[in-house]
Amino acid sequence: MTHKGKTVFITGASAGIGAATALAFAHEGARLLLAARRMDKLVDVADEARNRGAAVVHCISLDVRHREAVANELAALPKEWKAIDVLVNNAGLSRGLDKLYLGKIEDWEEMIDTNIKGLLYVTRAVVPGMVERGVGHVINLGSTAGHLAYPNGGVYCGTKAAVHMLNDGLRQDLLGTPIRVTSVEPGMVETDFSLVRFHGDEERAAKVYKGLTPLTPEDVADTIVWAASRPAHVNIASILMTSVDQANSLQFNRQS
Repeated sequence: MTHKGKTVFITGASAGIGAATALAFAHEGARLLLAARRMDKLVDVADEARNRGAAVVHCISLDVRHREAVANELAALPKEWKAIDVLVNNAGLSRGLDKLYLGKIEDWEEMIDTNIKGLLYVTRAVVPGMVERGVGHVINLGSTAGHLAYPNGGVYCGTKAAVHMLNDGLRQDLLGTPIRVTSVEPGMVETDFSLVRFHGDEERAAKVYKGLTPLTPEDVADTIVWAASRPAHVNIASILMTSVDQANSLQFNRQS
């Protein structure tokens, strides 16, 4: 299935997996609708996407945690951007690495509001149009953390377990329509993920990837585009992916 001329909406597109996914779809000649909180970085991604072959790019400043903002921004899209063919629910984050009973409530709320509620708000705003038009594909970014919890990460793991279940629930609710639903669930990926988790502590973030080869954002983006490129009757329900140095959320092969 070709994406040339198709409209692809990516949340959290200013960096990491979201930015890499935008560039991967740009190479396919897609029309890119990109959303993120950091508009300055999003504009840079948009410029590079045009250089990579995107048919056209439209950027919106959006914090998916805010229900009314999501509804209003998507309702206000120009007519030519309303028919979304592929939705990539990528916006997500982790905050803190604390024992659950000692965790910061504000960190919990940011993760729950972004990873679960934000995904729901965007899905609710986009999928009815897909059903009405009889075309569409929703791709949700999960994690190996949604399959196996790890110490001090219980809330984050809980949000990604929720994404896994919401993905399956949506797929079931769309049975009888041609809309496809996929979750892509990567393990460790070298992005700003750990920098965000540790509130900007670069030294602590660097230790997360020490001694092993993690996935790259491009690895995940390639997988997303592959899933979206299957024939229209083929639905890839979920993809669990890691580098060869990771078995699950707890087991890693680190070289000293």
